Amino acid sequence: MNAGTLLVACALDAVVGDPRWLPHPVRLMGRAIAGYERSIRPILSNRTCELIAGIVLAVGLPAVSYGVAWLVVDQASRLHEVIGQGGEVALAFTTLAARDLADHARAVRHALVAGSLEAAREAVSQMVGRDTAQLSEEAIVRATVESVAESTADGVVAPLLYLVLGGPPLALAYKAVNTLDSMVGHLDDRYRHFGWASARMDDLVNWVPARLTALLIVLAAGVVGHDTSTMSQAWRIFRRDGKQHQSPNSGCPEAAMAGALGVQLGGTNYYEGVATERPPLGAISRPLTSHSIRDALRIMWTVFLMGALVAAGLLIL
Repeated sequence: MNAGTLLVACALDAVVGDPRWLPHPVRLMGRAIAGYERSIRPILSNRTCELIAGIVLAVGLPAVSYGVAWLVVDQASRLHEVIGQGGEVALAFTTLAARDLADHARAVRHALVAGSLEAAREAVSQMVGRDTAQLSEEAIVRATVESVAESTADGVVAPLLYLVLGGPPLALAYKAVNTLDSMVGHLDDRYRHFGWASARMDDLVNWVPARLTALLIVLAAGVVGHDTSTMSQAWRIFRRDGKQHQSPNSGCPEAAMAGALGVQLGGTNYYEGVATERPPLGAISRPLTSHSIRDALRIMWTVFLMGALVAAGLLIL
């Protein structure tokens, strides 16, 4: 992959996003995961079998995703160099999710501005896994900002990093790991063993991107805020609170975003009626309002632009 094809893919994501009518590799991965689980579950007689089946899935799907993407690009390139580059752009574009993330967050904000909590709750339910039916306006905003921060890492920065390191095949292998974690990487009784390998793999491949994202959010805070004090606050909160989250990675971009916006994230979330406590990230300098979503999206887009330019520069070197 070269700098030109990467920038074209980034531009496509910014303009087109994720049209639901367009076949998308992540949706195909989701169907493959569900089909595998449906087929293998009846023969899993104990925890060890679940663990082995989960390891096969955690290794197999990313490997197949990489192989298929490599084959597509290779065969397209054999037809013509331009066709090969077109194939790279098409595949790379599907690994990025900035526009889709922005569309979902804007839907929440628009519902809040219109004064419809019900519509806002429905919109935020498309972004997060927590219970949303009883969320207050502040809790809706918090959930949205946390999702924007975390998704800036796994939907923007991580794909850019893996596109630089290994082109569309490696980026799609990363998306396979990410999809596996979202579908089976849970701590409940059903997935504690079956999803163990997927969750650990996701922790591994997101370790560097999460910290890169936090650093880019710190820089973006200075660009958006037009001063260095916002940057220093984002850096301070990232360093202070980034390690407090139960996830080894999610806390980094969330803490940096909390510092950049001057808000506090974390707190009590409910999943299927069960309360889960998240450590507080940041300090309450400003209330969480619909403006917080707008500002978080400004930071996300700035991170996307900076990340794309840095990635293109690395490919030129």
